[in-house]
Amino acid sequence: MKHIKLSVTALALFMSLASLQGCSSMSAPASREKVVMQVSDADPAKWNLALNNAKNVQQMLGADKVDAEIVVYGPGIGMLKADSVVANRIEDAKNARVTIVACENTMKGMKLTKDDMLPNTSYVAAGVVELMKKQKEGYAYIRP
Repeated sequence: MKHIKLSVTALALFMSLASLQGCSSMSAPASREKVVMQVSDADPAKWNLALNNAKNVQQMLGADKVDAEIVVYGPGIGMLKADSVVANRIEDAKNARVTIVACENTMKGMKLTKDDMLPNTSYVAAGVVELMKKQKEGYAYIRP
């Protein structure tokens, strides 16, 4: 009886080790790359640089493998207005799955409403807090 208990225990241990070994050979799901960019300047050249950076990251790593977000506050918010000189490029970025978020604190300070902004813009209460949150979540921080 003692030998049977020992054999059952050994068999259970062997099966546990075998299943663990099988798990280690399975590939883990690929992790997504994450990048957040700050645009707080009203300079179209800075905007174009940020948009180029987002596009380049997507091209190099694969758009389906990257979470890219551009956080806009301060004077940069004007570039998200419907009459922006970079409106077409911003729309292209949104269509390419780059998230563009506008700071509602800045909008309030500049007396802007969502109706003033480009369609499909996302909003956050505070741009700086959004940047902090994203960095805590492991996003690489870029300020072009």
